[in-house]
Amino acid sequence: MWPLIFRFLRTNAPYITLPVAAVVGLIGYNLESLLSDRYTPYSKPVQDQRMERIDEELLKDPTNVQKLKYKENVFDKNVPPSLQKN
Repeated sequence: MWPLIFRFLRTNAPYITLPVAAVVGLIGYNLESLLSDRYTPYSKPVQDQRMERIDEELLKDPTNVQKLKYKENVFDKNVPPSLQKN
């Protein structure tokens, strides 16, 4: 009996699995829509945010500029603990 059932399932697998997968997908889709919140908050486009940031930088006082001075040396970045300056 079981070999006949398995032979039938093997030969007709595409015709059996497609409707089963469709039903499982439909149930999962509807269950997710019931349980989850689909609301996405509004955020400004990236280009608008960039333009606002540029405008803010331009509105700053142009006379207040930091000194152009090296804060770190290339050789000071990866120094072993025994050679670090405290």
